[in-house]
Amino acid sequence: MCKGLSAIPSSCLEKAKGMRVMLTHLTEKPYKHRTHEEKVVHDLESLLSSKAGLQSFRWFLRSEFSEENLAFWLACEDYKSSPECKLAEKASSIYTQFINPDAPQEVNLDSETRDALISLMDDPATNTFDEAQQRIYCLMAKDSFPRFLRSSYCRQTVRAV
Repeated sequence: MCKGLSAIPSSCLEKAKGMRVMLTHLTEKPYKHRTHEEKVVHDLESLLSSKAGLQSFRWFLRSEFSEENLAFWLACEDYKSSPECKLAEKASSIYTQFINPDAPQEVNLDSETRDALISLMDDPATNTFDEAQQRIYCLMAKDSFPRFLRSSYCRQTVRAV
């Protein structure tokens, strides 16, 4: 690591990496005559907002035994839109399902993020899982999504649309 970056907190570096991942699609060359639906598989954000794309990505992740990442991301999206009276119950469910070290679908979070999340569990707010969700999104964007783009699942999605 160069001297300039060593003074920057790791949380800032992680956020910068996440932004880079989300913006990489802007530097890619556009395809000629691409229909709106084919754009569905062009970037992870568009893929996750498409019903067909989401289902195809879920099947792909299931084939790679990493479906828990998408399930966690979706649970966090649902959590953020939940009424305040349900937050504690849903936060506990998400923790039990994905965060707890003995969780059936434990997601791969660094200890710093996991510890910060555990400290927030006593009084959950709508943004309780934001940092953890962003880390899992970045993991999917950097790791799973590029492999998905090269997979038969992606080709089938484009053909079906």
